[in-house]
Amino acid sequence: MAEEAKCSCGSANVGIFACSGASNVGQIANKIAIELTKQEVGKMMCTVGIGGRIKGLLKSAEGSERLIAIDGCPLSCTKETLELAGFTPDRHIVISDLGIKKNKDLDLKDEEVKEALKKVKEILQSE
Repeated sequence: MAEEAKCSCGSANVGIFACSGASNVGQIANKIAIELTKQEVGKMMCTVGIGGRIKGLLKSAEGSERLIAIDGCPLSCTKETLELAGFTPDRHIVISDLGIKKNKDLDLKDEEVKEALKKVKEILQSE
């Protein structure tokens, strides 16, 4: 019998869930989640695992005090995925609302990533 897979990420004070969609803004959302994790704002968690209802990942999200959803565009796939799994994000940020136009170019512009990260951090600090 196969062993049940467990999440090695554990829970976090602040769980960060991001889009990683096939657009510039989706990839910027993902990059921002990585940077916020490196800067110890919170801990990036697996959005796809939540959508797949992976037990260990659901437990990690449940153990977080706050949840941040970072979406690339107004489709809000990250927020919807969390809500379908029974979670309500404490904060929802949409990258395209920060002045970055959505396109299919996956070669990200460093300046757009830096500017979006700055704006996201300002939003999170304004709470």
